[in-house]
Amino acid sequence: MLTLPRRTAAAVGLAALAVISTAPTALADGPGGGVECDVFICEVEADAPGQAGSSTGGQAGSGPQGGSASGTSSNPWTCTYELLSPQPPPDSLDWEGHTPGDGAVYEQTCHYLDSLNTIVRNQWLADPPPAATAVDPAVLAQRAVDSMKLAGPDIASPRPAGKYLVGMPMWMWVNQSPTTYGPNTASASAGGVSVTATAKVSKIVWTMGDGAVVTCAGPGTPYTAAAGKSDSPTCGHTYSRTSADQAGGRYRVTATSTWTIDWQVTTGGGGQAGQLTETRQTQIQVPLAELQVLN
Repeated sequence: MLTLPRRTAAAVGLAALAVISTAPTALADGPGGGVECDVFICEVEADAPGQAGSSTGGQAGSGPQGGSASGTSSNPWTCTYELLSPQPPPDSLDWEGHTPGDGAVYEQTCHYLDSLNTIVRNQWLADPPPAATAVDPAVLAQRAVDSMKLAGPDIASPRPAGKYLVGMPMWMWVNQSPTTYGPNTASASAGGVSVTATAKVSKIVWTMGDGAVVTCAGPGTPYTAAAGKSDSPTCGHTYSRTSADQAGGRYRVTATSTWTIDWQVTTGGGGQAGQLTETRQTQIQVPLAELQVLN
């Protein structure tokens, strides 16, 4: 069990970080007690003398200990407040030594980063908290995309170890997975707003190294022996000269995928939606030789 003491005006400017992997973990009852957290990551920052936190505890985005940290420009916590009704009795520790009428006690709900961890506790504030800063759904959508760990195309053909001939059709295609082609779906939340994003590759642009650029709308078609010397029906290229004059005797091929990400607000944002675009690249080197005819 982890006991987290309430901050007081006499506390010194000291910061501590506690990371607990067991879940759930209950914080001891008392001022701000009754907290439960799952895979809890708690940043505890004590105020400098004379800064009791409760005077600024209503500021949106302040930490779970009430108030924004002194000297800190960013905080991973997003907090909201709701006035307790009825207020706690006069002898409640939630008043932090104050008397009813001197400020008020609020229920404070704090989310850490993408709401994986939540703290709910009672917090005395001298003044009503200001309105929370609106959460930009597009920012949450980008956070969801970042969590997908999207990668460049997983090139199946051409292969660096392959043998390719001038004048022979080259079939290009990629392997498909959630991180290299999609679809890939992820969500992110903050301040009562949740966004779900779905990403999928909409095109792959192949820069072949000989000056040619090939744009393919799909993953390409795998070659089979039955196709013989025919061109790929979806994504291919035919080289007209060898790679003998290239660095290392190989053409440098770059495949650039364009990810189209559709996102929508699922909670707390009035049904907003939008679209993002990201690109990823993969490079390989392939040799091109001439067909040798024996007399």
